[in-house]
Amino acid sequence: MRIYDTQRSGNAWKVRLFASLLGLKLDRITLSIDKGDLRQASFLATNPLAQVPVLALDDGRTLSESFAILFYLAQGTPWWPADAFAQAQVLTWLSFEQALHMRPIAQLRLHLSLRRDRSVDDADMKACRSEALEALRLLDHRLGEQGPGKWVATADHPSIADIALYPYTRMAPLGGLDLDAFAHLPRWLARIEALPGYQALFPGQPELNLSTTER
Repeated sequence: MRIYDTQRSGNAWKVRLFASLLGLKLDRITLSIDKGDLRQASFLATNPLAQVPVLALDDGRTLSESFAILFYLAQGTPWWPADAFAQAQVLTWLSFEQALHMRPIAQLRLHLSLRRDRSVDDADMKACRSEALEALRLLDHRLGEQGPGKWVATADHPSIADIALYPYTRMAPLGGLDLDAFAHLPRWLARIEALPGYQALFPGQPELNLSTTER
């Protein structure tokens, strides 16, 4: 299988991380947004939405949208629970990640650390900060409700909800958000990073998870 991604895509990191935890090898094709690779006809033929990640299966079929790819890869594994209620809980937190969590954190990271084209005092950045802090508060509260050693949507085994929520939570400090201010998030992040097969944003270099230097 192949994954089309960009160097710093948090959504693509979800897929690479999950594949690594499953012991699956993905051939990586890394594209450049700045060079216009996502608008090239060759890539648009793969995904007309011009977004990464895209997972190309060995039979030629392709899947886009990170949560859809995670769902596909999780089938037949403990990462997708058998119980219908537990499945619904996973879907709830996948929806939360897409609707409330990812966007404000990603916008803060993009504009304050990567592009550096906005100020923390700009109205849109203040709004993103408020939304991001509320999303992190809700996630932290959920982890507290679940109890020590438990996971976001399930109890005794992590699910794809944990994988979906991990990358942008881990990178939240790039948007000026202090994760140490939360009671449960740091320990949850550490437990994910201790899982066998954990893959950092730059494989083998976890110290670069919060780096802004192009590699």
